Amino acid sequence: MDYLLIFFNVLILIILIGILVYMHKKHVSFSKRVFTGMGLGILLGVLIQTLYGADSDITMSTLDWYSIVGSGYVQLLMLIVVPLVMVSIIRSIINLNKTEQLGKMAAWVIGTLITTTLIAAIIGIGSALLFDLNADQITIGQEQTERGQMIEEKYNTMEQKTMPQRVLNFIPSNIFLDMTGQRPTSVIAVVIFSFLVGIATLGVRRKQPEQAELFVRMVDSIFAVVMRLVTIVLRLTPFGVLALMATMVASTSYAGILQLGKFVIASYVALGTMFIIHLVLISVFGLNPMTYLKKVFPVLGFAFTSRSSAGSIPLNVTAQREALGVDEATANMSASFGATMGQNGCAGIYPAMLAVMIAPTVGINQMSFEFIAQLALITAISSFGVAGVGGGATFAAIIVLSSMGLPVALAGVLITVEPLIDMGRTALNVNGSMLSGTVASRMLGTFKRSVFENKNAIVEQKN
Repeated sequence: MDYLLIFFNVLILIILIGILVYMHKKHVSFSKRVFTGMGLGILLGVLIQTLYGADSDITMSTLDWYSIVGSGYVQLLMLIVVPLVMVSIIRSIINLNKTEQLGKMAAWVIGTLITTTLIAAIIGIGSALLFDLNADQITIGQEQTERGQMIEEKYNTMEQKTMPQRVLNFIPSNIFLDMTGQRPTSVIAVVIFSFLVGIATLGVRRKQPEQAELFVRMVDSIFAVVMRLVTIVLRLTPFGVLALMATMVASTSYAGILQLGKFVIASYVALGTMFIIHLVLISVFGLNPMTYLKKVFPVLGFAFTSRSSAGSIPLNVTAQREALGVDEATANMSASFGATMGQNGCAGIYPAMLAVMIAPTVGINQMSFEFIAQLALITAISSFGVAGVGGGATFAAIIVLSSMGLPVALAGVLITVEPLIDMGRTALNVNGSMLSGTVASRMLGTFKRSVFENKNAIVEQKN
């Protein structure tokens, strides 16, 4: 192995990071630095794959070093998810005048997430039918077979659980376990616990105001420290996006993309169509979709490169509060719930397209109204509890395919293009959560239009 070449590749990354640092010193906007990081990452990834190939030892070792910046940034974001969600929600509830508003807030957030997932499933079905996707058209090699076996094993471990049992998993029994993120539904469990603590504080305030005031001051102090921590971590976003994008491009199998090109195109047509529907909904609720798009771009850029809905929560919450004008409580709820349920890309479009592809292999007419209606409803309902991390789409696909009586192993046929498609799916997931927060805040009357219309109110670093 040529260690000099690896050193040279790492040096290039350091130089590009230096360019982003220079842009920061020149007060170039946060959005432009994220976009620049993404562009430089693409160029660097293409250069590495062109020179060494996607599977070479030099490429793998280089990307291992790049992961210190890319994966390290994602891990830092995951680190602050739990304290941010917990403290922010408790603080938000404490500041509410009426607890009845919580029920309305949850109804609008969850209702929007599930409704848009239903629409996304229909879009996914339509795209699969339009492009005439069929699993029989794909050559299944050893890699696809091994992936299919892994999916079947995962299915065997979860097939005994009914939908009510999966929903029951939302309720925390050990909050310290969920704070470590050990369960797929840990984020929602933390949200529920935070709601209960906030409501309990309101009760204490009525009977023991002095004790409640002491707790409120403590929460406010912790909140200030956590938000400062969020600011520090978000400063690293352009660098993280640079390294993540370089890693993705350098390791992507172009041969796999060529073989499954029709599915990749069909997937992005569906994702793009659903994204347009999101913007239409923004305009329906009286907001300028182009203004919305400009303000959420840094969040979508990170979601696209990181492929982590959960990791996007801190940036998601910050963008909703500081750029879109969504109130604090709704922003935290929509970002947290959107990372675990109602994911338009991973739990809506993807499993619906897979089901349409696989149905003909077992003699089912994928164009029948009964099949389409059943698939759309099952996809929307099954979107509860999908993990907001890499692999969540597979989890959703297993639930939908098994519920439709389709072979789950065939979900492994797309492994070679999975990362490329997952980038777009994750961006759509995160945009769906921000859409739900915006819609809920508008309907509850807590939306700050002045912030939304203020061009200077953007996701930006603070000193």
